[in-house]
Amino acid sequence: MITAISWDGDGCAISMASASIMTDLLQGLERDEAVSLVDTFREVMRSRGKIRADEEVLGDAAALSGVSRYPARVKCAMLAWVALEEALLAANR
Repeated sequence: MITAISWDGDGCAISMASASIMTDLLQGLERDEAVSLVDTFREVMRSRGKIRADEEVLGDAAALSGVSRYPARVKCAMLAWVALEEALLAANR
């Protein structure tokens, strides 16, 4: 279970908002739930606007679904999520 999660950094508004939303969403989730959430968020971000985010699943992160239409900004939205994914993989080794 994710008992504590935080972030510290500077970046564009999209990356900072995404990191903040992600930390709120993941608090208290099991590892598998967190991985699933990352996968779902990535799928929305890679859709180029074709997949509408499910607010029931992604909560406030659904507000970032419009970013998917701007490929140059997808990396901004994904930055914290990819860092989380790497941290989960490292913790599982």
